Amino acid sequence: MIRVILPAHLRALANADGEIALEVSHPVTLSAVLDMLEIQYPALCGTIRDHVTKKRRPLVRFYACETDYSHQSPDVQLPDDIVAGKEPLIILGAIAGG
Repeated sequence: MIRVILPAHLRALANADGEIALEVSHPVTLSAVLDMLEIQYPALCGTIRDHVTKKRRPLVRFYACETDYSHQSPDVQLPDDIVAGKEPLIILGAIAGG
C-alpha cells in the first residue's frame, strides 16, 4: 500500500481526509502512483500533471524519503520505504512570488 500526502487544496478537491492509500502494481514508479491517484480521484486529473503530456505542473513538487523527485524521470522506481508503506510520497504545491 502506497501512502500519499496531498496539500490541503488537493485533498479538498479529491474529497479526501488525511493520507491517501493506493494499491500500486510493481514496479512502483512516480508515474504509476500518479496514474493510480488520478484513477481513484478523477477530480485530480490535470492538477498535478498536464492532461496531455503528463508532465509535472511547474509549481508541484514530489518528495520521497526526504529526497526531491520533482526533476527525476517519472519512470524511476520509488524507494523501498515508499513501496513498503513505511514512508509517504509527499506532493507539495511550491510557492512563488516576489
